[in-house]
Amino acid sequence: MKKLMYIWLPLMIIISLAACSNHNAAEEEPQFLEVELSINPEKAKANEPVVFEAKVTYGEEEVKDADEVKFEIWRANAEEHEKIPVEHAENGIYRLEKSFKEEGTYYIYSHVTARRMHNMPKKEFVIGKPSAPEKELGSQEENMEDNDHSSH
Repeated sequence: MKKLMYIWLPLMIIISLAACSNHNAAEEEPQFLEVELSINPEKAKANEPVVFEAKVTYGEEEVKDADEVKFEIWRANAEEHEKIPVEHAENGIYRLEKSFKEEGTYYIYSHVTARRMHNMPKKEFVIGKPSAPEKELGSQEENMEDNDHSSH
């Protein structure tokens, strides 16, 4: 009888602990940092103000205290990128108003770090007459082959 108790008691403890841990795991769904980037207008004239907004949420929560929000803006095929820190405006929205002297196709990354996560959506917009867009990078395998210098 004692042998059965030595088997059943630890087994029951293990089962009850497993049931408790599964219950907690089911309640907590993982949350993700979402960034909805908007540009108004997406097609503007030179020297006309353009409003960039990043709506930052973590699950259902509006993030008003992100660790860092920067907008990285550059003209297509330009080597120089401008990184502009952005402050919280309202309701989880981080806003920047900027005008551009030079016509062309532009790109923006919204770099957002909050809740120990990073998200960086990218969008294209046009000022005046569009310029040649940037070429999309090929697959990683093609890039690796292009950079392979093992034949030296």
